[in-house]
Amino acid sequence: MTIRVAMWSGPRNISTAMMRSFENRPDCVVVDEPFYAAYLAETGLDHPMREEVLASQPTDWREVVDELERLDAPVVYEKQMAHHMLDGFGLDWTAERVNAFLIRDPAEVLASYVQKRGEAALQDIGIVRQREIFEREADRLGRAPPVVRGKDVLADPPGVLGRLCAALGIPFDPAMLRWPAGRRASDGVWAPAWYDSVERSTGFEPPTRAAYPPLPDDLRRIADEARPHYEAMARHCLA
Repeated sequence: MTIRVAMWSGPRNISTAMMRSFENRPDCVVVDEPFYAAYLAETGLDHPMREEVLASQPTDWREVVDELERLDAPVVYEKQMAHHMLDGFGLDWTAERVNAFLIRDPAEVLASYVQKRGEAALQDIGIVRQREIFEREADRLGRAPPVVRGKDVLADPPGVLGRLCAALGIPFDPAMLRWPAGRRASDGVWAPAWYDSVERSTGFEPPTRAAYPPLPDDLRRIADEARPHYEAMARHCLA
C-alpha cells in the first residue's frame, strides 16, 4: 500500500529541507511543487525562470493530479505550496492523501520573501489558502490534521519528525536527519533561483534569529492580517 503525504506549506519555510529529509528515506519518492506551472499559467505571474517552469510541468491541474497518482513507492511525499491551489483547481484528490501542514510566523515569512522577491502581497505567502485547506481537511477527518512549525523541526528534528511520522502513519527513519549536500534530480527546474541555501545543507540546522530589518508598514499590515490564520493552525502543532 502506498501512503501519499501532501505537505502543505508556504514560501520561505523549511519546505525544501523537509523534502530532502523525506527523500533520504529508502522507502520514499518525492515530488517538488507539482502545481507550480499550472499556477503560473493560470495567473500569468512573472516569477523567476517562469518559462522553464512552464515547460517542465503540466499546466492543467487535472494532468498534475494524474501524474501524482502514477507515482509508486511505499511513501510518496508531495511538497505542496498552498498558494498554488487556485480557486478553480479541484481538491477532491486530497482525500486520498495524508495531509499535513508546515507553518511559519508570517512576519518571518514576509521578511525572508522580500529579500528574494522585493515585494509581497498576502496571497503570495499562501497562509489564507493554507488555512482553508487545513479547515477543509479537519472537517473531513473530524479532527485537526498534523501541523508542525518549521522552527520546532529545527530545534528538535528527531522529536518533531518522530511525532510527525507517527501522525502520518509511517515509521520514523533516522535517515531523515541527514542528507548529502547538492542538487537533486527531483528538484524543480526553479532550484537555481531559490535553493542555494538548501543545496549546501546536510541536515536541519539549529534555529537562528535572522537579522531581518523591521518590517515596513505595508508588510506589517500584511503580517497582522495573516496572523489569525497562522495562530488557528499553530494551536494544533504536534510539538
